[in-house]
Amino acid sequence: MKLIEEVKATLKSADTEGAFELYVTRTPGYLWALLFRFLHVHPIAVTLMSIVIGAAAGWFFLSERLGMNIIGMCLLIWANWYDCADGQLARMTDQRTLIGRILDGFAGDVWFFSIYFFICLRLTTTPLPFTDTPWGICIWLLCAWAGFHCHARQCAISDYYRNIHLWMLLGRQGSELDGSADIEKRYNALAWRSKDWFEKLYLFFYRHYCLGQEQQTPTFQMLYATLRSRFPNGVPETLRNDFREKSLPLMPTTNLLTFDFRVGVLFLSLFLGQPWLFPAVECTLMEWWRKQMKKSHEQFCAYFLQHISDYES
Repeated sequence: MKLIEEVKATLKSADTEGAFELYVTRTPGYLWALLFRFLHVHPIAVTLMSIVIGAAAGWFFLSERLGMNIIGMCLLIWANWYDCADGQLARMTDQRTLIGRILDGFAGDVWFFSIYFFICLRLTTTPLPFTDTPWGICIWLLCAWAGFHCHARQCAISDYYRNIHLWMLLGRQGSELDGSADIEKRYNALAWRSKDWFEKLYLFFYRHYCLGQEQQTPTFQMLYATLRSRFPNGVPETLRNDFREKSLPLMPTTNLLTFDFRVGVLFLSLFLGQPWLFPAVECTLMEWWRKQMKKSHEQFCAYFLQHISDYES
C-alpha cells in the first residue's frame, strides 16, 4: 500500500518498528502529521497537546465506571498518536531539536504520573483483594516503586537500546545516542543568568537521564569507547552487520517495555476492575523482561569487545 510506504519513509528504521507499531500507532500518527504539516503546526506544539491529552486520560481512571475508563483509554491512545506524529512531523519538516526530543520523553512521564496518581486515589479506600482491609498507603508505595523505579528504568534502557541499534546501523546522524559527558559540557557552557537558562534547565535533567542509561549498560560503555577510539572514521560494515544480527531480536522487547504491553496491561486491569494489577505487572513480569534484555545485550557487547581485533583490517 502506498500509505504504508509513505509511513515507512518517516520512520528512523524498520528494525525498531514492529507490525503493531506500524499499523496501529505509526500510521494514524502519520495521518495526524500530514494534517499538522498542512496547518503549519510546529512539532513541539503537537508534543504539548499530547501531554495535555495524556494527562487528562488519567482522571478518567479515577472512576469505577467502565464507561469513564474507556474514555480515558481513548484519550491515552489519542495522546500516543500525537506522540508519534510529533517525531514524524519533525522529520518531514526538518524541525528536529533536542528540546523536542526531551519534551517527547517528558510527555510519557506526565501521562503515567497522572495514571498512577488517579489509580492511587481510586484504590486508597478500596479493600485489598480477598480482604476487608483498604489499600491505604500500600497502593501509593506500589505505584511509587512501579513508576519511579521500574517504569523509569524500563523505558530508559529500551530507548537507549533502540538508539544504540540505530547508531550501529545508520551512524550518528541516524541515531539520538547522546552521552552524559557531552551533555555535561553543553550544560557547563551555559549560564543561568542568561537567555539560555531554559536550555540549561532541561540539559540538567537530560544529563541525569543519560547518566542513568549509561549506568545500566557498563559493558556497552566499554565497547562504545573502544569503537570510537579504534574506528574514528566509522565502524566497519562487517561489525555493524554482526551487531545488528545480535541486537535485532531485542527490538520487540524494547517496544513492549515502553508503551505497547504496558498500556495493554493497564487497559486489561481496568476492564477487570482491578487497576492494581497494572503496577504489579510492571514490578514483576516487566522488570524481569528488563533484566533479561539487559543480560543479553551486555553479553553480546562483551563478545564484541573481546573480538574487536577480528574486525580491524
